[in-house]
Amino acid sequence: MSAFVTGNANKLREVRQILGAVGIEVDCQELDIPEVQGSTRDVAIAKCKRAAELLGRPCITEDTALCFEALNGLPGPYIKYFLTELGQDGLNKLLVGFPTTAAWALCTFAYSPGPGHEPILFEGRTDGHIVPARGPGSFGWDPCFEPNNTGKTYAEMQADEKNKISHRGRALAKLEQYLRSLPSTAQ
Repeated sequence: MSAFVTGNANKLREVRQILGAVGIEVDCQELDIPEVQGSTRDVAIAKCKRAAELLGRPCITEDTALCFEALNGLPGPYIKYFLTELGQDGLNKLLVGFPTTAAWALCTFAYSPGPGHEPILFEGRTDGHIVPARGPGSFGWDPCFEPNNTGKTYAEMQADEKNKISHRGRALAKLEQYLRSLPSTAQ
């Protein structure tokens, strides 16, 4: 069994819902790992390498980005800090004066079989738009991201509806396929 490294209860819930539905279990480990600056891939690789070193066993880490087309992909992997400082309304204000509110949600899972191994990345992307916040504000930027052709923000969706189209669900489908290819003792 791999350790999923997160301190975010909402992420853990979604990961367990998605992977649990296909019979893959993960336990949770909360570690304080400083995030490097760089691309989503750079952040994911560094976080997973460090987690594997600290845990001494197979682990999975996740990094989520919210990328605005008008800002050439920013805030990207720094969305957590933008949201903390600006709030939901501030994310919308960032796009005032730009010709588009197009955005994409990007999730990168990294898997390491243990210390000293290069992590393997699994990415999922969902295209959409930044909209005024709608729905419960209990999970990050979900209230202000509306996936294309849905008419709903992530926050307005039921869990199973969101998981089928979300960036996290898409990345986890790739990770799940990989984990199933491993001998059961390596997971």
